[in-house]
Formats: sequence, C-alpha cells, structure tokens
Amino acid sequence: QVQLVESGGGLVQAGGSLRLSCAASGSIFKINDMGWYRQAPGKQRELVATISSGDNTNYADSVKGRFTISRDNVQRTVSLQMNSLRPEDTAVYYCNAVFLTVWYGTPRSAWGQGTQVTVSS
Repeated sequence: QVQLVESGGGLVQAGGSLRLSCAASGSIFKINDMGWYRQAPGKQRELVATISSGDNTNYADSVKGRFTISRDNVQRTVSLQMNSLRPEDTAVYYCNAVFLTVWYGTPRSAWGQGTQVTVSS
C-alpha cells in the first residue's frame, strides 16, 4: 500500500556529484525515520545515512563529510546529496522509511526499488 520511488541515479566520474530523491506515497499517518542504504554486487546491504522525524541524522563513516541527507515532511521525500563521489560508492541505492499508518499502530518498514549509482575512476 505504501510505495517509495527513488530517482536521480546515474553514471558520474570520480569527484562528481549526484542527488538522489525518494518520494513516499500511500496511506501514511507519520513517517518516523527515513534513510538510504546501498548494496554493491556480492556484498551485503549497508546503511548510508538516516534521518529521524526530528531531523536527527546519522551517517556511515565512509560518507561523512561528503553526503548530506535531508527530508521534506510536507512532500514526504528524502534526499541524499552526494559529493566527491568515489568508485567505491558504486552500488544500488535503496530508500527506506519506517512509518505508521495510524497513530496507535505498529511501525512498519518499506523499501524503494533501488536506483543505480556508478562512479567511474
């Protein structure tokens, strides 16, 4: 019922920048946390950055100082500004949201379909 759609992926050269966006839609009462995860071929999915409903942010050490996560609670979107990209950033990036459909309900999680980010050396 709840859908997350990512956009903004692509092919860039090392040192370049990309901005990923994710839009949530469906029956949502409140989004508690949103985040970005990534998965490279043959590797496990890893956390990149998260942002809470109070705008508290958390970043993986590998992206601190280079990536910035932000959210728009009216538009129900989360973005990831990626600067100084490196080949090691190459992965499929997934948007995640933890949300409530009703205020008294149990938090649920949804994932986007993923968007490919490729950084050439």
